[in-house]
Amino acid sequence: MIKLLLHDEQLAKLVLRLTVGVLLLFHGVAKIMNPGSVDHIGGMLSGAGLPSVLAYGVYIGEVIAPLMIIVGVYCRYGAILIIVNMVFAILLVHTGDLFALTEHGGYRLELQFLYLFGAASIMLMGSGRLAAKPD
Repeated sequence: MIKLLLHDEQLAKLVLRLTVGVLLLFHGVAKIMNPGSVDHIGGMLSGAGLPSVLAYGVYIGEVIAPLMIIVGVYCRYGAILIIVNMVFAILLVHTGDLFALTEHGGYRLELQFLYLFGAASIMLMGSGRLAAKPD
């Protein structure tokens, strides 16, 4: 039984999907509960020469896409949406931290890169069989 669990690719895909999806969804729910954060993001987009209306895309990247991944419906597309969301987040908010460490020696953008590359892994591997609509 333990040996089966240690080599279960489908279970591993589910764990990755749930980890990326649930943890990122918390960020999206926080933005729903604090709508002023979207205005702040819109201001950053305007400052970068982009339309501020793109700020509403954060709801797609941090609510809809994680739900797609959690449930297992069009996971690869949900992962692409998260990748786009994270690239925008890194470029708009964190470019000054690209080569920075925390006071404890960790990489300053480790969370952002975990979401980015976790989503990239989901995009490349797909949902697995343990999904509502396996791809």
